[in-house]
This record gives sequence, structure tokens and C-alpha cells, in this order.
Amino acid sequence: MSEISATDVLLDGFGRVEQTVAELLDGLTPDQLAHRVHGAGNSIGWLVWHLTRVQDDHVADLAGTSQVWTEGWSKRFGLPLPEEDTGYGHDSGQVASVETTAELLLGYHQAVHARTADYLRSVKPADLAEVVDEAWDPPVTRAVRLVSVLEDDLQHAGQAAFVRGLLT
Repeated sequence: MSEISATDVLLDGFGRVEQTVAELLDGLTPDQLAHRVHGAGNSIGWLVWHLTRVQDDHVADLAGTSQVWTEGWSKRFGLPLPEEDTGYGHDSGQVASVETTAELLLGYHQAVHARTADYLRSVKPADLAEVVDEAWDPPVTRAVRLVSVLEDDLQHAGQAAFVRGLLT
């Protein structure tokens, strides 16, 4: 049996997010994507956009590359938000402003996933222990940042699955 590396585990985790996002979005209309429980919760569209924006932002920062979002996706979405916005701290009006299609969300998520997977394949085991953010106590390593993004993705995907379940 071959050894499983931390990178293999991360690739599997982010692959599960991609699979979940594809299942979540399958067959949904723009109205269903925009549905907000009791008119105030986060919509499926916003949740998927947000989890993808955070992954894009954080992985690009770790990789030292541009974000997929800034390479044409922000223009395709045409949202009334600053290009650097990831959805963190959005109020109800900002959540409502994320109106889109399942195809657009899936395309963006798949592009971010591909960039994430390419990055992860380039990471050496020693790189995972490197401190990337000293603003926290304890300081955040590359591995901790990646697990944090993965955990955030899974939580938001679960929230979106809950909302989808209410629709059907």
C-alpha cells in the first residue's frame, strides 16, 4: 500500500467540495439560486459564490498568483460589488445582489478548483509547515490555512444543501 500524503488528503477534500457544488447546482434555476429562507437567509447562489470566492482569494494568496475571479470571471458575473469582494460580512442587500445562473457558478467553481488542485500538486511537504500569517496566535501555517478554507467550503456547501432541501 502506498503512502498517503497531506497533499493527497487536501486534494481529496477539495475534490469533494467540487463534487458537492456540482450536485448542489444541478438543475437549479436563477430563482431557486436566489431563494432566501424567510426572505433573509443566505441563498444557494450567494453561498456557492462566497465559498468559491474565499477559496480563490486564499489559495491565490498562498500561491502568489492572481485570482481566477480577476481573470474575467468578475466581468462575466457583473455583480454590483467591488472586484476584491469575497462576501465576508455581507449584509442582506449585498447577499441579494448576487444573482446568477448555475452554469456560471459551476464554471467559476470548476476553474477555481482546477487552480487549487494545480497549486496543491506543487506544494512540498515542508511548505505546509511554513507560517503564512503571523497576525494570529498561534501563527497560521500553510497547512492550517488550507484546512481552514476547506472547512469553510464544507460548511457553506452544507448550508446550501440545506436550503436546496427546503426547495425540494
